[in-house]
Formats: sequence, C-alpha cells, structure tokens
Amino acid sequence: MEKDLSRRDFLVHAGGAVAVSMACGAIAPSRAAAQSGPMRLGGPIFVKSDDPAVLAKAHRDLGYRAAYAPEVSLTDKDGISAIIKEFAAQDVAIAEVGAWVNMLDPDPEKRRKNMAYVTERLALAEALGARCCVDISGSYNPDVWYGPHPKNLSPEFMDATAENARKLIDAVKPTRTTFSIEMMPWNLPTGPDEYLTLIQAVDRKAFAVHLDVCNVMNSPARLYHNGDVIRECFQKLGRWIVSCHAKDLKWETEYQVCFREVIPGRGMIDYKAYVQGLSRLPVDAPLMLEHLKTAEEYAEGRSYIQGVAKSLGLSFGAAGGIDGA
Repeated sequence: MEKDLSRRDFLVHAGGAVAVSMACGAIAPSRAAAQSGPMRLGGPIFVKSDDPAVLAKAHRDLGYRAAYAPEVSLTDKDGISAIIKEFAAQDVAIAEVGAWVNMLDPDPEKRRKNMAYVTERLALAEALGARCCVDISGSYNPDVWYGPHPKNLSPEFMDATAENARKLIDAVKPTRTTFSIEMMPWNLPTGPDEYLTLIQAVDRKAFAVHLDVCNVMNSPARLYHNGDVIRECFQKLGRWIVSCHAKDLKWETEYQVCFREVIPGRGMIDYKAYVQGLSRLPVDAPLMLEHLKTAEEYAEGRSYIQGVAKSLGLSFGAAGGIDGA
C-alpha cells in the first residue's frame, strides 16, 4: 500500500532500517537469482553524432553494453523511437537519464522549476525505457546546488526528500523506468541504512537505488574498510539497485581529510568487491564510468575494470575488436 508518511511516522520508522532490509529480503552474496549473463559497463564515447545507430555502435566498439541517455527532447517521438530501436539492436542498455538539479533549493521558485525539470527527465527516462532517472536529494545550501549545509543531515531533509520522490513518481507513474537518488558524502542518504529508511518512507515500487560507492566513502574508517562497506551496500540494497557509477578515490596526505576522485585503478576502492557485488545482483545493473576528462582516461579506467572482472572469471561482454573481459 502506498501512503504518505508524516515526519513523526518517518522518525518512528527510521530506527527500523535493518529490519526493513531483512523483511524485504535484501540480496545476499550467495543469492541464487543472480544474473546469469555478462554484466554491463558503460561511459561517455566522445563521438559527435545525432544518429542513434552511430552512437549505439560506438558504444559496442568500445566494449560498452550500457550508455548514458543520448540528448533528445521528450516531444521528439521519432527520435526517441530511433534511440530505442538502434540501442536495442546493439544490446546497449540506457543506464540513466540524469537530472542534476537541486530539488531542495531554499529559493521556492528555483525549487519549483527544478522539480518540474526532474519530472520531465523522469518522463523522458520512461519514454526511453532507461534503467533510471537519477538525481541527488539536493541541498539547503543557497550557493552550491550540492553543497554542504547543517540541515542536510536532518530528519527534515530526509522527510522532504521522500516527499519529493513521491511527488515525482506519482506525477509520471513510471512502469518502464525508476526514480533513484544518488548517495552523497554530506547530504542524506550517506549510506545503506539511511537509504533503506528512505525507501520505506517513499513507499513506491518505482523508487530504486543508484549506487555510487565512492560517494559513500565519507570518512577515514569507511575508506580504510571500503570493501566491507561495498559489500554492505550490496547486501542491504541489492534488490533495489538499478545502476551504478564507476570511479576511484585517492587519499591525499593533508592536515585535513582529503579524498580525490581518480581513474579507476589508481585509488583505494576495492573493485573486486564492487564487481563481485554487481555480478550477484538479480538484474544486470549497468556500471557507468564518470567524471574523467579524456577518452584516454576513460580507456584506462575501462581496461582496469574489465581486467578486474576477468580476474574473477566474470565478463562485461566482448565487442568487436575490444577485449571486453
């Protein structure tokens, strides 16, 4: 049954995150229903073309079987149909439609416009059959849309995030896609238990999990033991995970804690734990490279992740001329 939760109800339920995980049958490492085929890897392709056939083939030529949604208007029905047809022909899944705006902007008019934009992006994800439309919860920071603010770790913040997710899903009523929130280091949810609480509060079948493990590493303890943290994310959130991001973290020695995003393989993230968790999901959730600068950097990250998969006896599916692991 779908229902709105009051803030009081939300706080009552917040303490039961672990129970939610158990009651909903969170995925375990030995789950028999794990995907049987190859996993999906994707990323930017650096190809300038408006032709969906060219774009889809370019992904496969790089060993990718997943893609960020190509640029297309929600009103361009022919363009949407062409993307669906050509990407399906190459077995390239559309991993996500990004909606990177602040749904909790302290300015009411900006907040209204941002919510309208995310609603449109969710509708586009539905039209394309993308795995998800993804955004972060937002921020009460008035200057930086994802920036820190004391209230970003408050019950009020989580309550508002749940309300926004319900509004979006109820407006679009998606059946072919999902809406997901990306965890952030300083904005809720920052970890799997908080995400379980959010899932319960949203209470919609179309609400899912987009996993970016680097964003969860917001403390020395978590980064030191990131393999355990990654396994915990998959154990507790696995049944809801529909898409993931791939990058790495390097700890730079400063007087204050300083983690820098780097190319996969150059940092401390336990990619064996990440790839193993991905392989045991009940769906082939895409793993999408992001935040790199050049095609060469993406090639390095792609090769590293493919190599990790190969060392584990796993595969992202090979493409013509590319060692797709």
